[in-house]
Amino acid sequence: MAPKDPLLGTLKVCVLNLQSNGQSVTDLNPHLSSCCELLELVLRKGIQQPVVSLVQRDYWQCLEQIPLHDMCGRLPAVSLAVDQTKACKKLLSAQGRGRFLLRLALSRKILPQFINHLLHTPRILEWYCPTLSIIRNEDYVEPFMSLLLVLSHMDFRLDMENCSFLDESWLLPVSEIYEVVPCREIGLVLRYLHGRVFVLELSPGSQASVDRFICPGDVIDEINGTSLRNSKNGQAGVVLSRLKGCPLSIRVVRWQQQDGTVFRPLVKLLRTLRTDNPGLQLTPLTPAASQPPSKEETASSSSSSQCLKDGRIVYIVQYLGKANIGMFGGKEVLQHSIPQVLHKNLPSKEVLLDLKETHVTCSDKNTQTQEFEHHYPEISCVGRYSKPDYTTLAFCVADSPETPHSTGFSCVVLKASSIKECEDIVCRIATGFKHTEWFV
Repeated sequence: MAPKDPLLGTLKVCVLNLQSNGQSVTDLNPHLSSCCELLELVLRKGIQQPVVSLVQRDYWQCLEQIPLHDMCGRLPAVSLAVDQTKACKKLLSAQGRGRFLLRLALSRKILPQFINHLLHTPRILEWYCPTLSIIRNEDYVEPFMSLLLVLSHMDFRLDMENCSFLDESWLLPVSEIYEVVPCREIGLVLRYLHGRVFVLELSPGSQASVDRFICPGDVIDEINGTSLRNSKNGQAGVVLSRLKGCPLSIRVVRWQQQDGTVFRPLVKLLRTLRTDNPGLQLTPLTPAASQPPSKEETASSSSSSQCLKDGRIVYIVQYLGKANIGMFGGKEVLQHSIPQVLHKNLPSKEVLLDLKETHVTCSDKNTQTQEFEHHYPEISCVGRYSKPDYTTLAFCVADSPETPHSTGFSCVVLKASSIKECEDIVCRIATGFKHTEWFV
C-alpha cells in the first residue's frame, strides 16, 4: 500500500465538504478558507530556499516562473492569470499574490493546468525537495491532481476585488460597494495607518453622516477603481479632488464581521487608532440587523406605514400624480404646482417609496411596477403642502430629454400617512439633493 500524506487526507475531506451542498462556492462558504489554506500548504511543502538570498522563496515565485507562451506561441490561461495577479495593486507580498492566484485559478477552473505546467518545467520543479515535497513524489502527486480535477468541476464564485488582506490572512472581511452622487463634500475624517485608510469620524450634516454608508473604524479600500492600499497621507484626498463633480463608487472594508466580531487582521490597528484617538467609537452600521425581530416588532411593522423591501426600510405612501410646470423648478413654484396636480383628481396609488443613497424610486405596492426613479441631481426642490393637514409633499424634477413634449420641470406629488413621516421624507430628499453638484 502506498504511503499517505496527512495533508492530502485533510484536503480530501475539505473538498468533500465543499461538494456537500451541491451549490456554487462563494466567499461565505465556511470550508473555503480551509481548502485554500491546505492547497497553500501542499504547494509550500518541500520548497528549498536559495543558499545566498535575502528573499524567502514561496510558491508564488514558482508559479510566476511558468513559461508565458506555449509551443504555438499563444498566451495560455495560466499566464493571463499570472499577469492579472502581478497587475493587482492591492497585493504587496509574495504570500498575498500566491493566495490571489489560487483564488483566481479556482474561479477560472485552471488550477490543474498550473500544476501540470509546473510538473513539466524542470528548472522550477528542482526548487522542490524530492524527499519532502508532494509535488515531486510520484505516490502523492497523482491523488493531489485528482483532487484538483474535482475542484475544477466545481463552480467557484469569488469576489476577486476583496483581496486587500490576503497579504496577512486567508480570512476575508465584509466588503461592500456604495454609489455616491456627485457632492461638494463627503464628510469623512480619515487616518492613515500602516498603508490603510481608516475612517475616524463623520462630519455632522455631511453626505456620509446622512447616508450612514460608512462607520468609524471602517477602511476605504478603493475609490472608482483606484486602490488605496499602501496609501500615503493625503492620497485619498488627492483621488477625491480629481473626481470632484463625478459619481463615486467607494469600496468599504467593514471593521465588523458577519457574526458581529471584529475582523481579526484589524484588531491591532484598531487598538492603535483608539490609543491615538480616544474618542473613536466603533459603532456598527446597523446594530440590530443581526437580531431577528420580536413578535411585537413584527406586528407593529406590519400595521405601520413602513415595510421591508430587499432588506431596506421603505415608506408606504399615496402617489397622487405629476404635472409639467414649465421651465422653472425653484421652491417658489411648489405652492402653485401642487394644486395643479391635485385638481386633476387622478386616482391615487398606494406605492413603496425607497429613498436610497443616490436616488429615489417609487413602485406600485401591489404590482411592483416602477412608477418613477429620479437621481438626486435631477431634483431641484422639495417641500410640504399646508392644505389640508401637512401630509402632502412634492418635489420638482427636471424632465429628461427623452420625455415627450418636455417643458423643463415636472412636479411629483405624494401623500404620507402622518405629519412626522411627511417631514422625514422631505428632509431625506432635501438632504440627498442638497449635497449634490446640480447644474441647470
